[in-house]
Amino acid sequence: MRFRRRLPILLAVVLVAAAVALLVFLRKHAPPEPARLLPGADGFVYVNLRWIRRANIGGQLPAVSHDPEYQQFIEATGFQFERDLEEAAFAIHYAGESPGGKPTQPRFSEVFIAKIHGDRLRSYLKKISGSVEDYRSVDIYSIPLEGRTLRVAILGVDTIAASNHDDSFVIRGIIDRSRKMASPFGGPALLRQSYKYVPFASLAWAIFRVDPAQQAASAGPLGLSALFAHPAVVVASVRDFRGIQFRAEAFTPAGDEAKLVTEKLGAFLAIFHSADSSAAGKPADPDVKQFFESLKVEQNGERAVLTATVPLGFLRKALSGPPTAMTPENQTPPPPAKKQP
Repeated sequence: MRFRRRLPILLAVVLVAAAVALLVFLRKHAPPEPARLLPGADGFVYVNLRWIRRANIGGQLPAVSHDPEYQQFIEATGFQFERDLEEAAFAIHYAGESPGGKPTQPRFSEVFIAKIHGDRLRSYLKKISGSVEDYRSVDIYSIPLEGRTLRVAILGVDTIAASNHDDSFVIRGIIDRSRKMASPFGGPALLRQSYKYVPFASLAWAIFRVDPAQQAASAGPLGLSALFAHPAVVVASVRDFRGIQFRAEAFTPAGDEAKLVTEKLGAFLAIFHSADSSAAGKPADPDVKQFFESLKVEQNGERAVLTATVPLGFLRKALSGPPTAMTPENQTPPPPAKKQP
């Protein structure tokens, strides 16, 4: 009798534990919250700067020079991108035509997680905006910028949304999603369908659709449309696992298409290797050589897969820029010669 009384309680405990485990599993494999707030688009990019700083990938990089406008922004808001930005998610909008029938330039929508001073940032945005709209108790600042309108909204104590899309409902949709309970099933369709292919613990990743027919005029994202004969989805990622691992997968509609993409990429890599081996005049940089030697492309069914290992030395040199040339002005003069007695 006691067992029968306890059975419903035990069953309820098991069901609750299973539900919690399922929720944790889904949240672990769901796209990051900033990316789930983005609107539907042709491509998505995400960077976790918090993890990158912890991994110390960049090492001791030189100080970033500030132009006058950026310095004024820092002084007015107290916000510095290279120091305070923690996560960034971007949506890339390629579709659209101008009134003359020509393809328009890409539009972008962003969600940032950062350390901000809300009052100072609001005062700055109000100062430079042409108008301010209240939507669901959130101010949308419309800022004229290079012939477009950049709309900015502060969603929370550490979250900022922005979009230069022509449709004002894009930024409103981001606000709507931010006001709903976070769900691992949320987010744009392309992101939900393809995020499962992003390797676990990636520091940065990109998911975008390639359609040669629609993107021929603009060469598509990153100019990769020439590699494809039919629409495809590309998933690229970077993670810190026994070195910086780069991986890009092209999901094609058929194995023949994947074979074609693999052959084209292989031809490009052969050209790079040939140029590197024929270079003369000075010895090759070991980090650069290691990077190019690690580049590999292979076909896996309907996928074309490109992988590479990026040495930390190569990455830090790329981020630090070219070395300063030694000129008579910045050379240290040799010590004077001692006179012989």
